[in-house]
Amino acid sequence: MGNPLAKAMVLDRKFYRRSPHQRTAQNLREDVSFVDVRKRFDFRGIKIGRWVTEAEKARAAGLFYDALVDLMTILQGRELLVSLRGTLAFQYGSGGRPGISAHYEPGTRTFALAKNAGPGAIAHEWFHALDHYLADKAFSDAPGNMFASEAWLRDATPVPHPINDLLFACFRTVMLDDSGENPSEMFRASKAADKANGCIYYADPAEMCARAFEAFVQDSAISNNFLVSGTKVTEEAKLGLYPRGEHRQRINGAFSRYFLALGRALSAQSR
Repeated sequence: MGNPLAKAMVLDRKFYRRSPHQRTAQNLREDVSFVDVRKRFDFRGIKIGRWVTEAEKARAAGLFYDALVDLMTILQGRELLVSLRGTLAFQYGSGGRPGISAHYEPGTRTFALAKNAGPGAIAHEWFHALDHYLADKAFSDAPGNMFASEAWLRDATPVPHPINDLLFACFRTVMLDDSGENPSEMFRASKAADKANGCIYYADPAEMCARAFEAFVQDSAISNNFLVSGTKVTEEAKLGLYPRGEHRQRINGAFSRYFLALGRALSAQSR
């Protein structure tokens, strides 16, 4: 039968995808719309910018749909995980920020993707949405604008649950070394980069965990550089701003255990 992963399909000059979930080659893009994206994943709402042409909309819808299918497969979850139980909204070519291809807006719980956005931004920003969504479920006293990763670092009061324990293990593995007593190599590199830049960004717990999640997604058997890219050979990777070596393996293991348990729990609830 050969490799269970379908042969890499070249979408255009920028984006590639190797996944077991392929739509028919003759309708690779045209057969999926943002209406289909909203229906399948139950997003709270989808808004398309007024300057997005029909051709751009059709192209982006296919790429985004495939990226979310791949993300769902990697996480061993269901559609409701991707849309965070229908609480997450999506914008394309609307409400963007200058020079930023994608961002997550906590105030409106909205994931925004810029028109003609570069590849690799989805996994990072989706994890921000998840991190924010989980804050008041993993901690009893986290403020509404706080992310779960920051709440963990600030010693907020945890909500006792085995799945939350696995989430906390992810944060601990990202931010601390294997002894659990000292900052991780990734944290030290992030702090050094922030010092050089005169700001606090890379060492922010939400940003560190989002980059660690990117690495976990990119290391999976599925390849989709519209979903994630840049965690291995970019300048940021060379500086140690993404996890490396044994630390990366431990992070991947922690995320795998967390999402496996979460996926099973969500599947059991939907029966």
